[in-house]
Amino acid sequence: MSTLKEQLRTDLTAAMKSRDELVRTTLRSALTAIGNAEVAGSSAKELSDDEVRSVITKETKRRAESAEAFEGAGRAEQAERERAEGEVLARYLPTQLSDDEVDQLARDAVAAVEAETGEKPGQRQMGQVMKKANAAAEGRAEGGRVAAAVKKQLAAG
Repeated sequence: MSTLKEQLRTDLTAAMKSRDELVRTTLRSALTAIGNAEVAGSSAKELSDDEVRSVITKETKRRAESAEAFEGAGRAEQAERERAEGEVLARYLPTQLSDDEVDQLARDAVAAVEAETGEKPGQRQMGQVMKKANAAAEGRAEGGRVAAAVKKQLAAG
């Protein structure tokens, strides 16, 4: 079993003992999503820590989108609940990179592709640059933020 999944289970037990309803329901939901991911596909498998992190990232993003939808519908209480659940899940994710760090990551990826190809990459090489940038980000930055930084670097070149 992955150590992150074990940590989630341990924290769930602690939340149950302390009667922390928000953390309890959030972690149960996350563990259910992880369990569903494990049995999805043609055969069941145990998820690695990176795969568990990916599921938690999706759950965090889903809660942010739900909070926005509730806010737009004038349901501030439910929106606040979704944000609080997102914060609980964010504890299990790596610290997000700052905008400056994402920009530097994009510059490095552009330089790496330029070194490989021998020419300054343009919009047509965006896929190559994104591959390197996302690998360097290691889940510490949303794909949209990385893509925006890469586009800015490619346009500046």
